[in-house]
Amino acid sequence: MNNDKKAYIAGGCFWGMEELFRTRPGVKDTEVGYIGGENEHPTYKNHPGHAEGIEITYDPSVTTFKELLDYFFRMHNPTTIDRQGNDLGSSYRSAIFFQNEEEKEQAQEVMAIVDTSQKWEGKVVTTLEPYTTFWPAEPEHQDYLVRNPNGYTCHFERFTESYL
Repeated sequence: MNNDKKAYIAGGCFWGMEELFRTRPGVKDTEVGYIGGENEHPTYKNHPGHAEGIEITYDPSVTTFKELLDYFFRMHNPTTIDRQGNDLGSSYRSAIFFQNEEEKEQAQEVMAIVDTSQKWEGKVVTTLEPYTTFWPAEPEHQDYLVRNPNGYTCHFERFTESYL
């Protein structure tokens, strides 16, 4: 019986986030795409209001939603509004797309821990948004950094120790 779960997050350019998450323990699959915006069937050139996000398929017997969020807050800067590295605009916002009240509460709990840790100079500005349709990005964006190992990314592990 398959008990895999999915998590939806955004934190800047989806290439770098996918590359870091795809090798995490318990992560079975990652897919980049668009979420939280205005149009159906968004594309890279037309995704108003959508964030560049990732869908993480994970085994909850190996890792938890909170552990995924813990890593999320260690590999991108959650204190910049609509920005990650050189990328600017709402497409690059830091966001957690919760699918139910339990995920929302867990996200709020992890965000409070990150804020009180004072590892970041500013306050966490990550938005909590209800899950909407996740639209997979075009094939050329999937596994981009696997195919282009020297491609652009602004993501890296900033802190090795867990917040949890």
